[in-house]
Amino acid sequence: MTRRGRLPTKPFDKKTVPGKLKMSRASYGHDSPMTTPSSEIPTRDLVATNRFGTFFGVTQQVLDRVFDQLSDPAGNSVVYITMEIGADRDVYHPIKSWLAGRAPDAEQDEATRGFMTDFLAGPEKIPLYGGGLGILAGDTLKSFADCRIPVAAVSLLYRHGYFSQLVDMNIGQVAWSKEWAPEQTPGLYLLKDPQDQSRPLVIEVPLFDRAGSKITAHAHLWMKMEVSSQLDSFVPELLLDYDLPATPAWIREASHHLYDSSSETTKAIQRRLLGAGVQPAMQAVGFTARTLHLNEQHGVVVVLALIDELLRQRLGKRYQEKATSQDILAAARMAAERVVYTIHTPVKAGHDRFSRTIYQELGSPFFTRLLDLLAHDEENPAVYNFTAFAMRLNRATNSVSRLHKEVTRKQFPQYADKITAVTNGVHHLTWISDAKATAYDTAPELFGWRYDPSAFANAKALLVDAGFRTSFAEASAQDTAQLIGYINRMLIQHRNQRLETWIDPPNYLSYLGEKEGRLDPTAFTFGFARRFSTYKRADLIFEDLDRLAGLLIANQWPVNFVFAGKAHPADEPGKGLIKNILNLQDELYHKSNGLARLVFVPGYDMAIAKMMVAGCHAWLNSPKRPLEASGTSGMKAAMNGVPNVSIMDGWWVEGYHEGQTGWKFGYEAPVAEEQFSEHPSALLYAEDSASFYEVLPEILGTFYDPARRERYLDKCIMNLALNCPVFNTHRMIAEYLLRYRLNLPDQQERQMQKFRRLYCSDPEACF
Repeated sequence: MTRRGRLPTKPFDKKTVPGKLKMSRASYGHDSPMTTPSSEIPTRDLVATNRFGTFFGVTQQVLDRVFDQLSDPAGNSVVYITMEIGADRDVYHPIKSWLAGRAPDAEQDEATRGFMTDFLAGPEKIPLYGGGLGILAGDTLKSFADCRIPVAAVSLLYRHGYFSQLVDMNIGQVAWSKEWAPEQTPGLYLLKDPQDQSRPLVIEVPLFDRAGSKITAHAHLWMKMEVSSQLDSFVPELLLDYDLPATPAWIREASHHLYDSSSETTKAIQRRLLGAGVQPAMQAVGFTARTLHLNEQHGVVVVLALIDELLRQRLGKRYQEKATSQDILAAARMAAERVVYTIHTPVKAGHDRFSRTIYQELGSPFFTRLLDLLAHDEENPAVYNFTAFAMRLNRATNSVSRLHKEVTRKQFPQYADKITAVTNGVHHLTWISDAKATAYDTAPELFGWRYDPSAFANAKALLVDAGFRTSFAEASAQDTAQLIGYINRMLIQHRNQRLETWIDPPNYLSYLGEKEGRLDPTAFTFGFARRFSTYKRADLIFEDLDRLAGLLIANQWPVNFVFAGKAHPADEPGKGLIKNILNLQDELYHKSNGLARLVFVPGYDMAIAKMMVAGCHAWLNSPKRPLEASGTSGMKAAMNGVPNVSIMDGWWVEGYHEGQTGWKFGYEAPVAEEQFSEHPSALLYAEDSASFYEVLPEILGTFYDPARRERYLDKCIMNLALNCPVFNTHRMIAEYLLRYRLNLPDQQERQMQKFRRLYCSDPEACF
């Protein structure tokens, strides 16, 4: 669509190559030695090799440069340690997008054709994430790649991944294991032994038993390449695969499932496998990072390895006998100077505490001695507190929003002085829909947004641009149609399967006829998707169905409520919330005379999430304040111009902007320790649901009243102007770089400074 007074802009679609967009590299801040635009590189040149194997998606020059940076003896790089990484290929993948629609090269060899086929037709899912922590990790690593920051990541490869979800109307959530094959997954490579590339690389991870006898766990190293949008850089993610015959069976078993909570011992073993494997993995590939970033405390055992090595260097071979407590504490302070730690939750269940008895069975006497000194729990002497351990041993502790900093300081007052805030963000290229991207491409004010999300700071000018308002409204309608179409097809499928399987459809609408049992894409659609746990209060807005239904009937407002998400298999109260949502559907439908239609979408994953955050008319968030540390799903909605309707918790305190970007409801008093309770009697259902019912007429009236509809669109566009430039992972990593103390080339450093000037998460700690 050409707008009056403007040059036509070619819209972006799935087949558009990023390098074809008319934007100079200088405008983004690159000073890359690779001068050929990615669109002009022959496909055969995207096959690169080194002593660890053959890889696809970057040139030989890029592969060598990244490995050289990460192997630099100066250690001017970072290793990012995380329990989970979410980056499914069906949501976003630069190599796959680059390949789509390309004709084979005339001189293309068989290996290159094989890589192309795999990327275009191979498995899309990499089930190594369970929720927001892993999705954040994936988004963060993508931004490191886009901004060409020298970072490697370390995580675990779980042969059975996270659980897959079925939902039955009568049973609720049903968890089951879904096999996946890393060997067949494009972009995932089993590293080769540099001495014999016919064999995979095997590393040895030393563990110990209670008597101090060494137990060796063997692991393969897989490398997932998180490739930049321009194919000019990547972040190597090293995934430890302990499922080898030479590894003791009890270790292999503990490594199979992400967040296996079958026993406290299994959870403890998983944390050990992550933390203990970091140094051997980095040494095996020659990476030299001097800074370790703990994405939560799961891998904090790596610090014990640093302390151990420091004591060995200082005291010699008999260091375990010679070391005094003062020696250990001095080494701990030195090790802490290498660690940056991000804490993600104020919820006690998210803080690892393990029985001392269990850990004494998993470690040597010296290992136990270190934990006694460094991981003691001030409230319970019978456990080791790994969150407190991570809090003690770092040079920078970061919360994930301004409000979360306040909460964390109250929970850990002894470390208050070093706790600062780096508010989370999301990777904008991953979460912005194709339809919205096309609309954004029509606006010169947003020029370069794909590579520089700070361009969205110019979006306020679009409030008075009739052409853009039309383009945006049309894109929103496309996104809503896609989401509702997916749901309606799902309802039909479930209806047809009623007599074919033992699963009872999870939605009341599947028990109605096809005409009645569907959603209307023109109805206002609330989206809610996240982990189901009690403090998130998924069922809050249904506390008083009579009042809710009465509001809708009085104004004849049709509303869709689209819910999705998983409860951890061991979280019975969380699974109870899902069951309650299912049980409410029939009653809500009838009390509202069919105006309110509540649907639960099973099998929640990144693809469903992307449809929801783009296709809803408002994103709902209803946690108990202040227990939501950040909450990134609402940021993904904001990237698509979707207003939030939220409790003033987590990031929304910063993203609300006095109502310019959405609506608020619920309790909003200053944070006090008594509010940290998760007991059912303290969850404020009555108070906060009543507040929601008070604001609901304003939300729906703004949408449905023709005289006020433009105000709804204003809120959409103000999300682009106020939230997109800020709540993205490019800005987030720019702030983390100050904690990392990396030396970057001048042009890269200027770009990072540009992001930091747009926003400082912590006004007390602006550098």
